[in-house]
Amino acid sequence: MEQKSIHNNKNFKYNNLVISRVTEKKWYIAITGNHTVNHKSMPDLTESEINEEVMKLHQTIKEKFGYEMKYIRPPKGEFSQRTLKITKSLGYKTVMWSFAYEDWNENNQPNEEKAKKKILDNIHNGEIMLLHGNSKTNTNILDSIIKEAKNMGYEFKSLDEFK
Repeated sequence: MEQKSIHNNKNFKYNNLVISRVTEKKWYIAITGNHTVNHKSMPDLTESEINEEVMKLHQTIKEKFGYEMKYIRPPKGEFSQRTLKITKSLGYKTVMWSFAYEDWNENNQPNEEKAKKKILDNIHNGEIMLLHGNSKTNTNILDSIIKEAKNMGYEFKSLDEFK
């Protein structure tokens, strides 16, 4: 249902904590996906710049966690046939989301109860939920979201199971 992303060096320390927490709680739904280093619009980049944005983060995650990323979510949801071809040549499968809400602005975090209601009211089969790792709201409500979704009869599976 969810793809966790790590990007932007300024957020790496925080996202490092998110990965550790996800691993500790054994949240099966969390897959670390590439979202590039600097969150630039990929259609605006040269092939060389795309390679650097994707592979620099890929190598960092591999070295730090021993994890080989294979999914990518283009920054801002912006892509083109050219960028899809380039990221595919780097070994990546592009995955988009089917649900998102405004949670990325650290200075304007959504109310926890309203966010929880919005997420649960929009849950659906096959959902890929976009939740930003820098959101304090998401950090505070994720455990209860998972429990409530399971109580509603939903199962959580990794992207690998949706081939």
